[in-house]
Amino acid sequence: MRRNRGRASRVPRTMIRNATPADLDAVVRTHAEARATYYRGHIPDEQFDSPEAHARSRAAWETAIARGGVLCAEHGGALAGVAAFRKREQGEGMTLTQLHVAPAHWRRGIGTALHDACVSRWRTAGVTHARLEVFERNLRARAFYAAHGWLPHPLTPSAGNHVVLTLAVPAATEEMYSGDSR
Repeated sequence: MRRNRGRASRVPRTMIRNATPADLDAVVRTHAEARATYYRGHIPDEQFDSPEAHARSRAAWETAIARGGVLCAEHGGALAGVAAFRKREQGEGMTLTQLHVAPAHWRRGIGTALHDACVSRWRTAGVTHARLEVFERNLRARAFYAAHGWLPHPLTPSAGNHVVLTLAVPAATEEMYSGDSR
């Protein structure tokens, strides 16, 4: 009897989970790797790749993980991506503050899995809209967000060298809960 040795049995599964303090080093490393791909050549390296920048990043991630709202994507047993969000300081809604996938894991659906997990949590919490800022020259991320329904903010489409995007969080439907996908 032959065993099924098809592709599906060899493809690592992506698992989305809450970040813990034990994830801090891997989260900071993933963030640094991803940022270097879109900032390098556009802003001075010391703004994102210096001991001071890494210390600021580490402190910010430590705070974010402690408050909750940080999700990790594990792929093949390794941390492959991270997303962070928080309630908006002004007004209602959520801010997606970070969404990064390690470059070695691009094009595997990890960003989409993280994005979908964020939206699902927001929907469950009754959030109706979200906001984010993306570096204007990060065309890969801008295309990703556009493909996931994010639109330019109608009143403040930019903030410095970042584009401001908004998302109308889709309401939960009965199909989402029943598994009916007709």
